[in-house]
Amino acid sequence: MSCNGCRVLRKGCSENCMLRHCLQLIENPQAQAHATLFVAKFFGRAALMSFLSAVPANQRSALFQSLLYEAVGRTINPVNGAVGLLWSGNWQLCQMGVEKVLRGGTLCHQAKKQRVGTTSQESETFYMGRKPQDSAPQSQRNLLTLFF
Repeated sequence: MSCNGCRVLRKGCSENCMLRHCLQLIENPQAQAHATLFVAKFFGRAALMSFLSAVPANQRSALFQSLLYEAVGRTINPVNGAVGLLWSGNWQLCQMGVEKVLRGGTLCHQAKKQRVGTTSQESETFYMGRKPQDSAPQSQRNLLTLFF
């Protein structure tokens, strides 16, 4: 029987499947499928399998979790990723993004809207579905929109 990761990637699954062991930390089968699909779309299916095969079997679940957080972090903050969110004190945005992905929500369709804000805090807050604080005048936002 195929594991949830192989099922959503539509690849053959065997007894010694790399993805099956990676997904054991995620309890819900649907969440396993959502996480696998999100990471595979972000890094690519071949790159995901290459990353997983490059580490020992006992570290693959930790690697998968790191890749999931980094994919969500790079979607929210394309320049600095998850480390940038942690460093700037916005780690909760990454955690909320991972929870949204595990529930089946999408983050990618809002990525272009992120560039409208004037500061990274405003754009990240807007990105996660909250209304940004209006600290910049309309003319400055229009000018920024021209350059992005």
